[in-house]
Amino acid sequence: MFSKVLENQLLQSAKLVEEHLDSEIQKLDQMDEDELEHLKEKRLEALRKAQQQKQEWLSKGHGEYREIPSEREFFQEVKESKKVVCHFYRDSTFRCKILDRHLVILAKKHLETKFLKLNVEKAPFLCERLRIKVIPTLALLKDGKTQDYVVGFTDLGNTDDFTTETLEWRLGCSDILNYSGNLMEPPFQSQKKFGTNFTKLEKKTIRGKKYDSDSDDD
Repeated sequence: MFSKVLENQLLQSAKLVEEHLDSEIQKLDQMDEDELEHLKEKRLEALRKAQQQKQEWLSKGHGEYREIPSEREFFQEVKESKKVVCHFYRDSTFRCKILDRHLVILAKKHLETKFLKLNVEKAPFLCERLRIKVIPTLALLKDGKTQDYVVGFTDLGNTDDFTTETLEWRLGCSDILNYSGNLMEPPFQSQKKFGTNFTKLEKKTIRGKKYDSDSDDD
């Protein structure tokens, strides 16, 4: 019974795809040479703009996961890019190294976003200004302003074994990168176990210059 229902659904989906293709082909058949040439020019122009945008991103340091040496560079980097992810880390915190591996992958995949890392020991003023207390913390910035934070691994399934897609999904929820999946369905195997509550900015405070670690190993 189930297989029959599934077969009918697949046939219906295939029919819809076929009808859409037929409609597009019919539109092309009805176009004259001038209309086809205009369509071709529009597509070429779109490709040129996309290539120009890519080169602009690369010239600003997008496409790679980079460490910046101090607070001064942070403000300049954020100012020149629309979307920025900055990992506030500490060498002795094991979970920071886990994040590093995933961020290297995402930086290469999402050229639209700049990916940076900054050692909290070299940025006491900035950490206080952004109210960063738990390490690791990802600050998500858009148009020069902090939009959201990913604090520890709570939003990532609360496990060290989260996937790159899980982090990608979480960043997509904050519109800090272009996520192609379904934002309503976290890539956790068990949503009931992990939950999907995000850490709120107003809950974080900083006391002196001590930082709490989200890692059990630290």
